[in-house]
Amino acid sequence: MPKFVIERDFPGAGALSAQDLQGIAQKSCEVLDEMGPQVQWLHSYVTGDKIYCVYIAPNEELIREHARQGGFPADRVSRVTSIIDPTTAE
Repeated sequence: MPKFVIERDFPGAGALSAQDLQGIAQKSCEVLDEMGPQVQWLHSYVTGDKIYCVYIAPNEELIREHARQGGFPADRVSRVTSIIDPTTAE
């Protein structure tokens, strides 16, 4: 199944409290439960003013629908075409 990276513009994301992040995660999981198993959230990276999320889904449209239902920004959705790491150099 395709993997996607979602870039979310979220001013002040890096200053969010653990409680704020928990609330965001809970809302995301609620929406995912309603959508069914075809969309899976793997993890997210929180930076100063952005949140980068990694999802598995059959298509970009379902990623955007999750964002719409959850009230989350989805400023850029990029399909992952390859994954590399230090072992790629071997």
